[in-house]
Amino acid sequence: GELFIDKPDELVLAFDKIATRVLDWEPSHMGASIHSVVFTNKKAWLIIKPMKKVLDVKFYHEDRLDSELIMRTTQYRNKFAHHIRVASEYEIDQAFFELLRIGYDYAIKD
Repeated sequence: GELFIDKPDELVLAFDKIATRVLDWEPSHMGASIHSVVFTNKKAWLIIKPMKKVLDVKFYHEDRLDSELIMRTTQYRNKFAHHIRVASEYEIDQAFFELLRIGYDYAIKD
């Protein structure tokens, strides 16, 4: 809850929409760090950081994924971090969840 203090209500609703959906994927667990919420299955696969006006939604995959939803990709040693930014629950659609599912499946296969 403290991560969302002084954040717009739209961010809370967007986060709730994401969390409700991905926690249905088994196994899935949610925990908080200092500045973000971390979702894990076998390892951390999704990190959501509430920013001033948007949620930074980061997930990992072994390949660089191509989607108009992905605003930034960062390469690590053997994987890529993909960032999607959302400001409201209305920006979250089936294509958004399909990308997250790719990240979820990548994390659980190891």
